[in-house]
Amino acid sequence: MGTFLYYLGLSALCTHELDAVRHAEWRLLHVLRDLPDELAYPVFVALHLPLFYLFFWLSHHPSPRLRDGFRLAVAAFLVVHGRLHWLLSDAPAYDFAGALSNELILLAAMSGAGYLALVLRGQRAAT
Repeated sequence: MGTFLYYLGLSALCTHELDAVRHAEWRLLHVLRDLPDELAYPVFVALHLPLFYLFFWLSHHPSPRLRDGFRLAVAAFLVVHGRLHWLLSDAPAYDFAGALSNELILLAAMSGAGYLALVLRGQRAAT
């Protein structure tokens, strides 16, 4: 079940990032929001190539310690990411108002929380 939740959360995040391009999410990021869209858009998209590469590579790393630690970090990030979207939802540049946008963000956060809960429960059971 943990693997299912991890990949569901990661899939929701990747799909959200597709949606983020449509909604110009770079306008919410401190580093990119002051750039003109013609420059911020390609930078935003290009930054996802190394990020997604690292996500996929480290999610399958041969070292169980590194792989499992990374998956925990991603799951925690999914929860924090959901919270950040909730906190930013009143910002003037925030454009994630549709059901699909919000469901993807919520699905990612809930999957991350579920994964964390399973891992913590498993660690408690092991001690």
